[in-house]
Amino acid sequence: MHKIAIDAMGGDFGPEPIIEGLISALKSNNNFTAIAVGKKDVLLSLIPQNFLSRIEILDTDDVISMSDSATDALKRKESTIYKAMELVRDGKAGAVVSAGHSGASMSLATLRIGRIKGVSRPAIATLMPTSENQNTLVLDVGANVDSDAKNLFEFAVMGQVYAEDVLQLEDPIIGLLSNGEEESKGNEVTKEAYGLISKVPNFAGNVEGSDIFKGTVDVVVCDGFVGNILLKTAEGVADTIGKIIKKSLKRSLISIAGAVLMRKVFKNLKVRVDYAEYGGAPLLGVKAPVIIAHGKSNPKAIHNAILQAISAASSNLNEDIEERLAKYSK
Repeated sequence: MHKIAIDAMGGDFGPEPIIEGLISALKSNNNFTAIAVGKKDVLLSLIPQNFLSRIEILDTDDVISMSDSATDALKRKESTIYKAMELVRDGKAGAVVSAGHSGASMSLATLRIGRIKGVSRPAIATLMPTSENQNTLVLDVGANVDSDAKNLFEFAVMGQVYAEDVLQLEDPIIGLLSNGEEESKGNEVTKEAYGLISKVPNFAGNVEGSDIFKGTVDVVVCDGFVGNILLKTAEGVADTIGKIIKKSLKRSLISIAGAVLMRKVFKNLKVRVDYAEYGGAPLLGVKAPVIIAHGKSNPKAIHNAILQAISAASSNLNEDIEERLAKYSK
């Protein structure tokens, strides 16, 4: 039976969607219990009586806000995210889910839970939709502004192992994000990283940005600066396309009639680009699963983030990452 620590106060919309998502996850999965970290009287008012046997509450009312510095989290030991991380550090929980301050989550996970042996820097991974019936795992998308070739090599190994152990992909293919497919393309860091990642099986070489959405490879590696811009751009494009479609449909009755017929297609499109479908982004490279959910997460996103944490906790992810890094670093 897994126990998951939940930062119950960290999201943009307060504890309501977080607790609602937690209840939904508990209904769908009997293989875990939770420790909700937050203000006890507020949380108790949101939890149905029949779920109190599966939800323990750790009382604290300090919340790291988005305007706070990530370094402040290290000093605020009574904050919800600090206490959630300490539960894992002390062995009282096996994973953490937070929709709060992502910088605080990354800092505390790295310093309080600790890194896997062989990992220089953890990385945030996220799933991007493709034109095929699959997704592309991209990392790093924000944990590291600057990464060297060794970091990119580690990201490649961690991403491939996550794709195998958690996403259940067989022989996932890795690509290194660059400005051209040729081995000679890229900056000095990516050129050096190319040589290091070549040691890893199923390395396809350089890929371009468009390959991410074509599903050419299963895992795409980049530094956090580029990855975060990529992620935010993709979110913006998806939102813009949705608005363009809506405006176009309002222009004629024929378009409206077509929209009725295409409703299922539009619904499927929304599912493919909706972050709530994926739950959250795993922070790979730390000694326990840490899922960083979007600040604007709705109950569905929290539900899926929790299930993601359980899947990671049920796998041999960290052991396999450590083993592969040692093997390919020789």
